[in-house]
Amino acid sequence: MNKKIYKLIKKYDNIVIARHINADPDAMGSTFALKEAIKETFPDKSVFLAGVASARFNYMGKFDHDKDYENLSDCLLISLDTPVKRLLDLEDLDKYSYKIKIDHHPKLEEYCDLELINDKKSSASEMVYDLINETNLKMNKKVAEYLFYGIVADTGRFLFSNTSSSVLKVIASLIDEYNLDIERLYFNLYKRPINELRLQGYMANNMKVTKNGVGYIKVTSDVMESFHLDSASSGGAINEFNNVEDFIVWTSAVEDKKNDNIRVSIRSRGPAINHIAEKYNGGGHKVASGAKVKSFAEVDSLIEDLDKLCKEYQGSENNENN
Repeated sequence: MNKKIYKLIKKYDNIVIARHINADPDAMGSTFALKEAIKETFPDKSVFLAGVASARFNYMGKFDHDKDYENLSDCLLISLDTPVKRLLDLEDLDKYSYKIKIDHHPKLEEYCDLELINDKKSSASEMVYDLINETNLKMNKKVAEYLFYGIVADTGRFLFSNTSSSVLKVIASLIDEYNLDIERLYFNLYKRPINELRLQGYMANNMKVTKNGVGYIKVTSDVMESFHLDSASSGGAINEFNNVEDFIVWTSAVEDKKNDNIRVSIRSRGPAINHIAEKYNGGGHKVASGAKVKSFAEVDSLIEDLDKLCKEYQGSENNENN
């Protein structure tokens, strides 16, 4: 499949690379890495990164303006890290001559002509590494750094269950071959303004727990404004509760007045949560998902569903142990 994707990349002179809305480091790293690899291999091709830019990822580089590529003809689209069309940070897919999807989430919807899906991979960045490694696309130090960002972030610094011996070998080869300054890369990836640390303290102090082990926090826009932060700043905070033994599942719901929704992040230590996220206009992985809802009443309903899930999970675990 990777060789077929390479032939399509080679065929088209105009290429747009897109990823999901509210991009995380894997979505960003994989798109920047693929663009850099294509330009390194085919300098004369026009390659554009679609999507809304975020100041949080300025260390990776700049995105292109949609006016730069909106009128291109005979253009290839490559979607990365995005299981369903509604989550893609791009409009009007029909105008593209051919569409490719490369994704490591469970398959939910087919919206491209060619789809490479492997939910056994740690990240979209690992899949881009495979694409480069198995074809004539060229690697350089910038590509290696982008891939490092994406893989490290989506494996939770190799603490999550999607960490495999093969992905550790990938990281080892990138560090060895390109002499990566991992201290600098880690700082870029995890640096935070002090107000985000203060928000994290607020979340820890106000986190509640259901009787079946769902940790949850609801954060209004007024609270976010008091910390001089927007809703996007809360995204990484949920991962700081990974080691709280009282939680089986933990979630944050942060009001985003600007976009008139509530951003929900969900993590799990066991039960699969992605099907519940899908019910609430979201999706993701079995143990790491997100959703968007319109009201805190919907958040309450989501927490109820998660609590039932944890109760069932504990029942099934007890049955297995008896």
